[in-house]
Amino acid sequence: MRPLFAALAMTALLTGATASATDAPANAYCYIGWPADGAVLPAGKPFRVWFGLRNMGVAPKGVAFENTGHHHLLIDTGLPPAGQVIPSDRNHLHFGAGETETMLDLPPGTHTLQLLMGDDKHIPHTPPVVSKRITVTVR
Repeated sequence: MRPLFAALAMTALLTGATASATDAPANAYCYIGWPADGAVLPAGKPFRVWFGLRNMGVAPKGVAFENTGHHHLLIDTGLPPAGQVIPSDRNHLHFGAGETETMLDLPPGTHTLQLLMGDDKHIPHTPPVVSKRITVTVR
């Protein structure tokens, strides 16, 4: 049995298999409630970003309830590949405790913000529950 398991694990590794995504309701959507698209924000002053979600619930990472997930805020980056764990870095902020808002302090310039829901394993749902990408200017 161990050789079979090892062979299957190696096959998955070599073929680049991805984790399976969790299903989301077809009518689920998320949005950025604040700031508004096109907002001009003062430099050197943190601003609040609040997250909206409809037809789905929020649950912390590691909690696998049907029709739930948690927010990921994408800053100045595009959507990650489907079926793969959402990266955790300065461009991909994870809110795995179930937070629905945060404070950001961005450098002067034009920035994009977008929300992406992830399941209990930080993998985007199928279909992806993603907000419109907004642009803010910090000056």
